[in-house]
Amino acid sequence: MDAEDVEDAGSEGSRVAEIVDWVARSIIEGRLQPGADLNSVELARRFNVSRTPVREALFVLHRERMIDWSPRRRPRVAAMSLKDAQEIYHLRALLYAQVSLAIVEHATQQDIASLWALYETLAQAAARGDVDAYFWANVAFRDEELRVSRNAIFKEVLDSLRMRTNRMRHLSTSLPGRMQRSCTDHRRLCEAYEERDGTLAAALNRSIVMGALKSIESVWPA
Repeated sequence: MDAEDVEDAGSEGSRVAEIVDWVARSIIEGRLQPGADLNSVELARRFNVSRTPVREALFVLHRERMIDWSPRRRPRVAAMSLKDAQEIYHLRALLYAQVSLAIVEHATQQDIASLWALYETLAQAAARGDVDAYFWANVAFRDEELRVSRNAIFKEVLDSLRMRTNRMRHLSTSLPGRMQRSCTDHRRLCEAYEERDGTLAAALNRSIVMGALKSIESVWPA
């Protein structure tokens, strides 16, 4: 493979990632609803690519269970299941409690300051009532928690659930009053980190995750 081939492969990989990101964000933010068709020709036209990177992106989204793709049928946005939400959130509650303990043990004062800075972005979005901005700021906060925990296994497991989790998290964030409660809870969490109180931080983080699940359960169709 010569240098030009390597460059082409890298460019195609970046286009696949771009398509995955656009479709995933559209599903997470509700612009693509469950059951909606994903037309590969239209996607290829939107991103000015051949259908090959589009199909690769759709395979990624299918593997992440963001879309359903049956033989001889167009791919469609997958429906969410309450059982999946419950299982994922119970796992996240356990893991983020451990993440908090690891942060208290390993984080530097600079790390704590970076979490406070991200909290300020959360607070500003909450004050504006901007659900999408708050949600993505919260994603950044969670990513920073994983970084400063210094635990690669926690990160690997939670990253493997990222797309499905973000879809559910956006739903909970959009519910009335949820964003403000979440913002208050994140401030208390940062205070626990600042005080190096691992027991309190773990309890708060577990409570944040389970509170989000309860909000989802409260609106899920019977």
